[in-house]
Amino acid sequence: MSKSESKTELYDLPTTEPAGSPDGPVKKPSRRAALFLRYVQPCLAELLGSTLFIFIGCLSVVENVSGTGRLQPALAHGLALGIVIAVLGEISGGHFNPAVSVSACMIGGLKVILLLPYILSQLCGGMIGAALAKAVSPVENYDNSSGGAFTTVQADVQIGRAVGAETIMTLFLTMVVCMGAVNGKTRSVLAPLCIGFTVAADILAGGAISGACMNPARAFGPAVAANYWTYHWIYWVGPMAGAVITGSIIKLLIGDEKVRVFLK
Repeated sequence: MSKSESKTELYDLPTTEPAGSPDGPVKKPSRRAALFLRYVQPCLAELLGSTLFIFIGCLSVVENVSGTGRLQPALAHGLALGIVIAVLGEISGGHFNPAVSVSACMIGGLKVILLLPYILSQLCGGMIGAALAKAVSPVENYDNSSGGAFTTVQADVQIGRAVGAETIMTLFLTMVVCMGAVNGKTRSVLAPLCIGFTVAADILAGGAISGACMNPARAFGPAVAANYWTYHWIYWVGPMAGAVITGSIIKLLIGDEKVRVFLK
């Protein structure tokens, strides 16, 4: 996941090594290579990571036929997310979630110009991952689970609880991401592990209320693949609200001197 200096300034590439380096000066990258590293490669990493994460997430729901309840999806989502963050995080920051990108952007962990490309990459990755899960799943299991789409909310009376749960669980997730991987004072090398554990904990705790999505791309992909759109808006409103609250808290109150806007 993002480190304040290496990810926030991911796009400010060095052109030479320090004076006296035994290898001598490094050639300045071409403009085309610099643009690729700054804008294209991070989006490709977000696309790939979202595809793999959402493929595993959808498949864990589709194939959860052994009576394990929420344990199988919780472990699959948490482990898969932690792994793709550890592997691809140094390229893109390892968001794989529009809500995470919004909160990271609010506190300076992502340049504004990359916010929309990141979200589009994540949504495309969600569709590809969900389509791959559909391609390899038995038809009966896929149909019975709506392809891993979120079907927990079935009545209007559940809407308020579901939106509230998604908001709070996403706040928890984005707080762990931003404080563990972006905020300089609290950054930790264990951020990928902590983020994966947070996703697993949220699913175990709140899966029965809303499905514990916390990720609009994770909701969008299987909704497209299975054509299941019932109460789909919940999985945009709740996570985005949680992300904005997280960004506001860190920006105003608990961020370090580089992030916080008051009493620097």
